Formats: sequence, C-alpha cells, structure tokens
Amino acid sequence: MPTTGDDTRYRPGDDPGPGVLVTGGTGKVGRELVTLLRGHGVPVRVASRAPVAEDPDSVPFDWFDRGTHAAALDGQDRIFLVTPPNSADPADPVIPFLDEAHRRGVRTVVLLSSAVPLQPRAPELAARVRDQSGGIVLRPSGFMQNFLSPHPVGRQILRDGEIRTASGAGRMGWIDLRDIAACAAALLLADRAAPQADQRDYLLTGPRTLSYVEAAAIISATAAKPVRVVHTDEEALAADLQTVGFSAEFAAIYARAEAGARSGRDDVVSTAVPDLTGRPARTFEQFVRDHAAGWSTAAA
Repeated sequence: MPTTGDDTRYRPGDDPGPGVLVTGGTGKVGRELVTLLRGHGVPVRVASRAPVAEDPDSVPFDWFDRGTHAAALDGQDRIFLVTPPNSADPADPVIPFLDEAHRRGVRTVVLLSSAVPLQPRAPELAARVRDQSGGIVLRPSGFMQNFLSPHPVGRQILRDGEIRTASGAGRMGWIDLRDIAACAAALLLADRAAPQADQRDYLLTGPRTLSYVEAAAIISATAAKPVRVVHTDEEALAADLQTVGFSAEFAAIYARAEAGARSGRDDVVSTAVPDLTGRPARTFEQFVRDHAAGWSTAAA
C-alpha cells in the first residue's frame, strides 16, 4: 500500500479535496477502514445515520432519505459502499445512489457484498457495480466477528453458552473483518494514474474453513468459554433470529442462507487477502486470542 509522510497527512477538518466516502462509516468494517485510510493520509467522509459529533468529516446519511445523499457525495471520487443492514431489498435505494455517483464522476466504487447473496436482488446490485468503470465487488465469507455480541450468534454464546445453527456440519471460510477492511483499503488506495484492475470481483475468506463445531471448540479452548453447538432446522433458526431483533423477512433469508451450507457450498478458501494486502489472512485462533475478553463473564 502507498504511504504518506506525517508532515503531509490529511487530518479531519482539513480541506478534504477528492476523497473516499465510506457509507456505514460507523459500522464494524467501516470504522476499521476509516482508520486505515486516514492512516495513509487519505481524506475520508464518514457517512452514517448517527454522525460522530467530534468528527468534522462525519455526515448524516440514510439510504431511505435521498435528501442526505448529495451532501455525502459532494467532492468525493471513491466510495466504499455498504448496503442497508437487514434490508430484504437493498437494491431499491442503492441503485439510484449509484446512478447519481456515476453522474458526479466517482471513479471507484467498492461494494461490500457477501459470498452467498442473501437478498433476491443482491446479484443484480453486484452486477450493476461491476458493470460500471471502476466498480469492484468484495464478497466476504462469514465474519469471525459474528461470534461476538451484539451479533445473534455472539449473543447466544454469551447468554446461553451455545450456538444454534441450521448449517449441520457445513464448513465456512470465516474471515476477520479487519482483513476485509484491509482489502478494501488496498483497492481504494490504488494509484489514480494506474488503470483499474481487470478483476472486478473478489471472494474473501480466511486461511481455512471451519464448521460451527470446530469454531466452538477453538473458543472453548482458547477463550475459556465453554460453547456447545445445538443443531436446529431452518424454520426454528429463523424464529430464534426474530427474538434478537431481525425482521421476519430477513430472518428467513438469513436462515435459508445458513441452511445452504449443509451442501458444502461454503467450503471454499481464496487467496484474495494475501494477494491484495501482501500478508496472510488472520486465522480463527488469532481472532479468538485477540477478542478473548469478549466472551468473559464481565462482557456477559
């Protein structure tokens, strides 16, 4: 990645100039990405429904309020795009936003998608990004951070010491969100004078696949938090997800995607993280050691 000397680094509140708009900028991946980009001297506009008062470059942004879109886009030439969370149809508000960004001359859009499309129109949205000049799609596998609260899986671990899953013995290439942010940063920091990479789509995974049973065993051994796995079916999992705040529609979508892992569909490892960042992807063991306190009695 390019680096910038301390004497020329951008700092929040400076004249921003062309920079990166990070939607979902206060979310898990967004926060990590903002830190990485600013560490490389890049001006960042942090867009979220709840702007950070002490950050002068944090702006109000709501996917379902188009009145907030123009101010967020103004002057930005790159976008990290996180679609509305827990939405059954994110394409509806996002596609007009992409059209407006294209009209304004945005040169790079990096879309955070998923390895398995959760919503029916997710492939359409990803295709819309890829088809535009400078459009790139990141398709991460399951987040390792899902094992931490407030995600439903993490909340179940804290509350009940168990993971309820409809995936059976299916394995997944769990990835640390810090590696997702590092891949996004590498693409957004690419030299403006360089041609866009031929590759427009990246599957992001950790260095190996794990089942929930294997992941639970690592948490139990490494974080001293006994965790058992309870196998359930798709319908029961959807009902569980509704009790922790998912809408009925999105809970059904999520449970269906997880049940699909039974077939071995997600038992895939890619080299995208080392290819883009120049270092290995973090292992699940590293993730658990780094976040052991997240499963402590105090955290519960």
